[in-house]
Amino acid sequence: MLVTIIGPGVLAGILAIALRSVGFCAKLLYEAIEEINERQVEAIRATGASRAQVATYGIVPQVLPAFAGISVFRLDINIRESTVLGLVGAGGIGLPLNAAITTLAWTRVSLILLIILATVVISEGSRRKYAMQSSETTPMLRRFGSG
Repeated sequence: MLVTIIGPGVLAGILAIALRSVGFCAKLLYEAIEEINERQVEAIRATGASRAQVATYGIVPQVLPAFAGISVFRLDINIRESTVLGLVGAGGIGLPLNAAITTLAWTRVSLILLIILATVVISEGSRRKYAMQSSETTPMLRRFGSG
């Protein structure tokens, strides 16, 4: 749909990944906020704290680990999506790969594929490492950290 509105190119690819990421993160953050411990929020309210203080000291510290996990998970997905978008001409990591394939520069193709593979492996490893370290914090991280 963005290609029809904006036209083919890098901007359509960036907007497609950005819109999908914002929606994905917002949905999962909403679920993480629903799972917070209300006792902590009530305790902060009982001290006479303002709404901003309740959010800062009662909600944000409970949601921050989930936000970090969701962000790392989404980064991993965005790397993979940008490769595919580049192959179809919408910009991203796959754009140099597509250019190398069309010019039949196979050594360059193999180098780009190795770089993409290394990037995916590093991002997957960091996601798993983060999920293992903080899997006790929220059920949301356990859902996305193990797979």
